[in-house]
Amino acid sequence: MNGILIVDKPTDWTSFDVVAKLRGILGTRKLGHSGTLDPMATGVLPVFAGPASKAVDLQTDHTKAYRALVRFGLCTDTGDITGTVLERSDKQVTAQQIKEVLPQFLGVQMQTPPMYSAVKINGTPLYKLARQGVTVERKARQVEIHQLELVEQPDVQDFVLDVDCSKGTYVRTLMEDLGKALGVPATLAGLRRTRAGVFDLDCCYTLEQIQAAKDEGRLEELMVPVDRVFHQLPSIQLSEKAAQRLYHGAVCSRMSQPEGRYRLYGPQGFLGLGQVRSDATLKAEKLFVERA
Repeated sequence: MNGILIVDKPTDWTSFDVVAKLRGILGTRKLGHSGTLDPMATGVLPVFAGPASKAVDLQTDHTKAYRALVRFGLCTDTGDITGTVLERSDKQVTAQQIKEVLPQFLGVQMQTPPMYSAVKINGTPLYKLARQGVTVERKARQVEIHQLELVEQPDVQDFVLDVDCSKGTYVRTLMEDLGKALGVPATLAGLRRTRAGVFDLDCCYTLEQIQAAKDEGRLEELMVPVDRVFHQLPSIQLSEKAAQRLYHGAVCSRMSQPEGRYRLYGPQGFLGLGQVRSDATLKAEKLFVERA
């Protein structure tokens, strides 16, 4: 197996649960996933299998999109409805009030990770400290909200919003901050990731569909080629001789392409990523195939 499976993560599963399940289905331990989802959340979870797992941190597009259900009048210790209620309020907000404050959350801003998160402090995940009742100081991180729109109001205190944001954005924290801007406690009542990088819900398969494909011997039909996540980069087609040089750690000389990062292809297909340097040499950055 060498490629990407786009999983529609079910609710009440951790991202690790999904990977563990796929290890059994795919018959390999060499898996990595892109962008952890909380157990409550559902939606797009790309899982990289085999040599493709080396591409997780090399993707050119790390943006995410979500459909979030925010509930006003409620604040919990986890930032979502799975936590212990800390505060309640009968104060109601209107759709118009929400629309008026949304613009202030757009653009680059600093966001402090919640205690119930996988961020590590001195090697320990924050959520483990939070479960022990320990609160520690966290450094604010730069995030960017590209788009934030009110979609509908399914109930008196519930509103649905679409969020398009940078990697590392905590939607739970965003919803809490939205409540603070309106003077009302708020918590995340539901979350579905609709896009992760270049992959959206249309690319997704449920775990049941993946298992069925395995049983029917057509699992590879569901796999997305790893070069899909590098589609924004220009490409270079190499000869077999040049590909062999890269396989063995050597460089290719007298390249005619401008200096920069490229997708590399050989006679057998996608090889990996490489850098054309100022001296017109090409050096492999990361190869996704075994040495020939």
